Amino acid sequence: MAVETPPIEELLGILDDLVAFDSVALTPNVDLVDHIVAYLRPHCTDIALTHDETGTKANLFATIGPAVDGGVMLAGHSDVVPVDADDWATPPFTATRVSDRVYGRGTADMKGFVACVLALVPRLASLDLVRPVHVALTFDEEDGFHGAPILIDSLGDHPRPSAAIVGEPTGLQVVGAHKGCYEYTTSVTGMNGHSSRPTEAVSAVHHATRWIGGLLDLGAELAGRAPADSRFEPPHTTTNVGVVGGGLARCTVAADCSFDWEMRPVQGTDAGFVKERMAAVEAELLAEMRIVHPGASIETEVVCEIDGLEWVEASPALDLMRTLLGGETDVGVVAYGTEAGLYQSAGIPSVVWGPGDIAVAHRPDEFVEVADLEACVAVLARLDEVLTA
Repeated sequence: MAVETPPIEELLGILDDLVAFDSVALTPNVDLVDHIVAYLRPHCTDIALTHDETGTKANLFATIGPAVDGGVMLAGHSDVVPVDADDWATPPFTATRVSDRVYGRGTADMKGFVACVLALVPRLASLDLVRPVHVALTFDEEDGFHGAPILIDSLGDHPRPSAAIVGEPTGLQVVGAHKGCYEYTTSVTGMNGHSSRPTEAVSAVHHATRWIGGLLDLGAELAGRAPADSRFEPPHTTTNVGVVGGGLARCTVAADCSFDWEMRPVQGTDAGFVKERMAAVEAELLAEMRIVHPGASIETEVVCEIDGLEWVEASPALDLMRTLLGGETDVGVVAYGTEAGLYQSAGIPSVVWGPGDIAVAHRPDEFVEVADLEACVAVLARLDEVLTA
């Protein structure tokens, strides 16, 4: 028996409810998870929650069907990026339908996909499933991928999925690989003083800019390290410094400066290359700083080091998507990071595929096309062919 596709108004009602939770990354999400658990409970054979150390943020792993290995995991994250409501034409935490689009924070990234999955759950649960479908939902993906490792560590007690679809907004294009996402905060500590006598102080800001300059100077070498067969655009590992802060006044030598930076490796050896080269730059800077102030320091905190989704030609996850899409399909790569690399590293073959356009994610007036939601749920409905055979 084929899975009946839910009416679009039912799906949009679920999306309305999800968007109404302002589940911004690094804030509690348990109210949203409790809402989803209440919806899932009549249809699931098992629902497991894992939490952060505060107990205010939760991952969800729900199973529909038999408790056996070999099922399919439909994976998303509950959190969204922050908003400045003044920049929005519609209320950001209200799903607002305008013609053929639904506006609201998370509609594309990635509550639209989650709504499609939830809308299908009652229909999948009505089938005589031979293999299960799992719904995985994590916290704090948008700021350091904090939830997924906790969820993955808990999977030893649960049936092992044979493939995962991570529903990031790809415009319903199949993505078979993406770059890694390594994020850091570096703090420079110098010694303050009067700007008229700078040699008697140690400027944290000046030395931070030199550290940053050293990082940016690696750009040409990283470009030259790109694999000849790189599928990415740009084809090489990139770096970026996104936030810089420090100092008290223009007439005061700054004692402190910190900056947030990242790199997106296309290969694991590039991360080691960057770290080795920056260690040499840092050692030179520290030697200068400590001549004046022996307590000077440069310290780097790891926010996350998430490996990319590696290209695997014979991937069960890609085979699954070919089945759901009805044959051969173009498979692309992207430069942004997702939790798919984490799941792959944990032994779960993964693919990235979902409704919405990454170009509108993280921006004011984020939206998803209603047609994308309809197409997404229609494809996922074909899971019956995989799970009942």
